[in-house]
Amino acid sequence: MTNPFKLLGISDDVVNAVKDLGFETPTPIQEQSIPVLLEGTNDFVGLAQTGTGKTAAFGLPLLELIDFKSNKPQALILCPTRELCLQITNDLKNFSKNVANAHVVAVYGGANIMQQLREIRQGVQIVVATPGRMLDIIGRKAIDFSAVKFVVLDEADEMLNMGFQDDINDILSTTPDDKKTWLFSATMPAEVRRIAKNYMDNPVELTMGTKNTGNVNIEHEYYIVRARDKYAALKRIVDFNPEIFAVVFCKTKLDTQDVAEHLIKDGYNADALHGDLSQQQRDKVMQRFRERNMQLLIATDVAARGIDVSGVTHVINYSLPDEIESYTHRSGRTGRAGKTGISICIINSKEVGKIRQLERIIGKQFTKAELPTGFDVCEKQLFSLVHKVHNVEVNVEQIDQYIPRIMDEFKDLSKEDVIKRFASLEFNRFLDYYSKAPDLNAAVGDDRGERGERGERGGRGRGSEGYTRLFINLGSVDEFTRGDMLSFICNNGKIAGKSVGKIDLKGVFSFFEVEDDVADKVFEGFKSVEFNGRSVRIEKSGDSPREGGGERRGGGERRSGGGGFGGERRSGGGGGGYRGGGERRSGGGERREGGNGGGGFRDFSGRSRDDKGGNTGGSGRREGGSREGGSGERRKKW
Repeated sequence: MTNPFKLLGISDDVVNAVKDLGFETPTPIQEQSIPVLLEGTNDFVGLAQTGTGKTAAFGLPLLELIDFKSNKPQALILCPTRELCLQITNDLKNFSKNVANAHVVAVYGGANIMQQLREIRQGVQIVVATPGRMLDIIGRKAIDFSAVKFVVLDEADEMLNMGFQDDINDILSTTPDDKKTWLFSATMPAEVRRIAKNYMDNPVELTMGTKNTGNVNIEHEYYIVRARDKYAALKRIVDFNPEIFAVVFCKTKLDTQDVAEHLIKDGYNADALHGDLSQQQRDKVMQRFRERNMQLLIATDVAARGIDVSGVTHVINYSLPDEIESYTHRSGRTGRAGKTGISICIINSKEVGKIRQLERIIGKQFTKAELPTGFDVCEKQLFSLVHKVHNVEVNVEQIDQYIPRIMDEFKDLSKEDVIKRFASLEFNRFLDYYSKAPDLNAAVGDDRGERGERGERGGRGRGSEGYTRLFINLGSVDEFTRGDMLSFICNNGKIAGKSVGKIDLKGVFSFFEVEDDVADKVFEGFKSVEFNGRSVRIEKSGDSPREGGGERRGGGERRSGGGGFGGERRSGGGGGGYRGGGERRSGGGERREGGNGGGGFRDFSGRSRDDKGGNTGGSGRREGGSREGGSGERRKKW
């Protein structure tokens, strides 16, 4: 019987290499795109979720179209992260192992650039690169793209989210005008559509499933818990799934490290992956995860982009992402290559609306799940152990020599006693923890008055109990969202996200709460911080000239019922609020805020608020070819 890949037009040498890798049948995107790309005469846009076999979809046609007798670069593949760059390179090397003189080079930040330059000088036909390092090499005039016939933009939406628009423009300007451009993306925001329009001529467009939809192999669940119970809920989900192999997503690097450290301390096989790790550290963490020597990978969005690890059973959203599209990419880490997976969101009751928005965007319903009881967890773990004992492979030849001593040790025990003791070895560990475990499930409205996802607090006034309220001379005019401000505070103050309370974002300044015992640490961390060339100033809220009992600008009346900006705000006369002539009652009353909901997530339903100013990446930071921070692009907020 003729191999299906051969029927698509792939040569014997490549087909045999693909078979050796265990691939017998093309995935839907491979089946539909390979014949089109093999013609080599069309620009191409492929819209498909991660994990659908995109690398082979463009990689196999490239191997057929390239002249391997020439040692000049003929194909350039751009991708957003180091991990994806290495993964594509390894796949292409495996596909081309039977092709004479085939050379593929990975170009990415965080690795030795001199080694990469040596490989390029020795001759290469396919270059796989992250934009930052590629620009560096172009700037050294160390590569000649005059013979490039094909450019592949893989995970184009991710590259734009990470602020690589200008870099992509600069790189493509060094390639011939008559090249063919193949673009692959999981979603199709306006920025990706613009790239297609600018760089392509009447491209063939292939959409696998509906644009922006989730993978059909993934189930979506959410658990509602009180904010203080979030970590306990994570542990309970993990314990109830003994065979779990998961990626857990947090919002900031410090939260990622904090959760990973707590899990390790509690006996779980976990580690963190974030932008502050060196390339060597990242490679070591990823190698452990790929080899399944680690059960839980705790990661930020940026660090986890492009990760392709087979067999991930769950994606757990410890914090919901800032951008709607990011959820699709997160959940796409599971349910890959035709397997099923589960995407779980741990939320507080204020975030149920965001789940409804996600349902509309990805076209799939989320299941509201109940966290298991302590009894349920113990039972699940006990029978997991029983199944392991039942299914264990016995090496009779090796163990026979020990059987007499084993039988002698157990001679005073009945069969039932032996079984009970073996079962109790594992069971007791969970029984101790879960025997008096509380119910962690929360109903909508249960978390009023306590800190939420973004550190919201019910308490108003100068600072909630146990929290210090601080002033910072940055605000929305500096293009900060509450999520950006949270990251900025945590990264510079060297504190975890859970230590930050309510964030009150103003125009040219903001207020935020931090736990009393970390306030001094925040002051220390911000001693010499600058933003866009100016010093960042942190003051205690009552110390600021903008707050307290001082004279009010604009002649309006201030009634101090506890101080601060926390009370009910009534706008009257000439604009009200801070500088107008209207009245403000400050104190314990109600605060009315429109639009921003739970801490900076934009309202996406009905009112079409697309974050008009963008999240323009002044605060973005390039790290070895990837950027973490501001995106440089307009992105849809909640």
